[in-house]
Amino acid sequence: MLEQFKLYLQKKVAITDEQFDLISGRLKVKSFDKNEMILMKGEVSPHGYFVLNGLLRSYSIDAKGKTHIIQFAPEQWWLSDRNGMFNEASEFFIDAIEPTQAIVMPKNFIDDAAKHVPCMYDFNNTMLNNSIRFMHKRINMLLSATAEERYLNFIQLYPNLTLRVPQWMIASYLGITPESLSRVRKDLAHKHFKV
Repeated sequence: MLEQFKLYLQKKVAITDEQFDLISGRLKVKSFDKNEMILMKGEVSPHGYFVLNGLLRSYSIDAKGKTHIIQFAPEQWWLSDRNGMFNEASEFFIDAIEPTQAIVMPKNFIDDAAKHVPCMYDFNNTMLNNSIRFMHKRINMLLSATAEERYLNFIQLYPNLTLRVPQWMIASYLGITPESLSRVRKDLAHKHFKV
């Protein structure tokens, strides 16, 4: 399984097999069962996750018990609780939607890896900037886009998830009700399949 992660990294940065061997000793592959809770709100977890196969999600639950999905993490996506990197309690839950195998990275993995592979700093900066850009776009979509625009953006971002997750989870991610999502899907079907 670490081989899969090595191949991913080699597509992103100039890292040799020998360098990967130097940095991979602190990585662990962990399997999570479907519906297994990985992180509870209020816990502190300094770990990051790279999904090899399966599907994770990060979410919150409001005072009325409503779930708000922040992010899905399918194959080759990263997921972590940034509060944990600063030894602060998590505001979110993380769980496995499907049986999942993930690389579990300790808190200082990137810093330690960059001592052996300096380009890991640039890789980490790129990932952090992409994460910020993703969140900015997500906030803007939630504030200003129509339900249809949000759904089309979801399909573009997560092209294979519409058949893997229940409709209520997609609706939660989009910030709409499942009934509204049904209407959006029906309207899109009519637009694209008119005779």
